[in-house]
Amino acid sequence: MADTNDGKRVGIVLVSHSKEVADSVARLAAGLAGVPNALVTGAGGLTDGSLGTSEELIVEAAHRMDEGAGVALLVDLGSAVLTVKTLLAEGDELPEPARLVDAPLVEGAVAAVVTAAGGGDLAAVASAAEEAYTYRKL
Repeated sequence: MADTNDGKRVGIVLVSHSKEVADSVARLAAGLAGVPNALVTGAGGLTDGSLGTSEELIVEAAHRMDEGAGVALLVDLGSAVLTVKTLLAEGDELPEPARLVDAPLVEGAVAAVVTAAGGGDLAAVASAAEEAYTYRKL
């Protein structure tokens, strides 16, 4: 695992259509990883608490999780993907570097938190989360 972050950790933002889902998965990932101070947070729902995807909440969460080593964004469904892709394309809203990670939300979040806590760089965090697609349950 590459550690070129000078002690800074990669932040992780979990984007869901539901605040409760995003926040719960963040707590689950930190708890299962045994990293209570993990740089992971949810960015779920709209600013009024209803279901949806909010650019404002995603940007705020990404900046809050940014220590300078990058931010990995994991998403749940279609419009969350499109919202993050739009923010990345705009280029000035999210901290640099920021990366949309193609990973299952729950398993990917746990793998990302473990790798980030171990000092992995953004590429290593993304790779670990993406590998979660191969986790077999049977």
